[in-house]
Amino acid sequence: MNKIIKKRILSENVNEYVISAPAVAKNANAGQFIILRVDNDGERIPFTIADFDRNAGTVTILVQTIGASTYKLALLNEGDSISDFVGPLGNPTDLNEFEHVMLVGGGIGSAVIYPQAKDRHSKGLKCDVIVGARNYDLLTYEDEFKANSDNLYVMTDDGSYGEKGFVTNKLEELIKAGHPIDCVFAVGPVFMMKAVCDLTRQYGVHTVVSMNSTMVDGTGMCGCCRLTVGGETKYACVDGPEFDGHKVDFMESVNRGKFYRDRECEHYKKEQEKNGKN
Repeated sequence: MNKIIKKRILSENVNEYVISAPAVAKNANAGQFIILRVDNDGERIPFTIADFDRNAGTVTILVQTIGASTYKLALLNEGDSISDFVGPLGNPTDLNEFEHVMLVGGGIGSAVIYPQAKDRHSKGLKCDVIVGARNYDLLTYEDEFKANSDNLYVMTDDGSYGEKGFVTNKLEELIKAGHPIDCVFAVGPVFMMKAVCDLTRQYGVHTVVSMNSTMVDGTGMCGCCRLTVGGETKYACVDGPEFDGHKVDFMESVNRGKFYRDRECEHYKKEQEKNGKN
């Protein structure tokens, strides 16, 4: 069992959890993920490690309530415990070869790019950040990014905060202005990552994406997270989760995700009904 040390509401249906997990914290690196089960009857669900503290023995994850298991997790509070918390899994992200990195996060994708910002800032490496959301209420980690980047650009679809527009609007503006960018690391909804890659391909900017696909065992055995990269079958859990975005078949991932999303919606509704929610 792993105790919830701290729970923080960041925006609507988005919670940050600081979990006691000394063994995971001891070995964690930016870019890796964990798999947890809320209770003994729960499913295995993956979450990127948003932060970790080796001395305190804690790992931080950001969770958006979108399905049955994340709903069950949202019902827990500080002091409660979850059944299993396994990791770190996946390959750490290594962007050290690039001098000027642009981190681009859409929505909950901020949880994935934040460790990269923190890691580069701690090493004195250049790091700029573009974060976007539908509106102000859905933005996360703004203060953390301000403290761990050279420049932060905030975009909202409705213009309720920062600049109005998409992350791709700001990215193209900066590229055209000659802003130094050796590598773009983009994380967010699949269509957002595809849009970023379609843009950067035009300008010849190397782009890395994190394919946080549906995972079950985290060891490549179940095949749920398979995707096509450069014409080859890869597994996000063991070959990634980061890949060259210009080689990823995004539409295949979209179509595969639709199958799981429909099933998850069914389970989510049943779980809400069980707890008296309509």
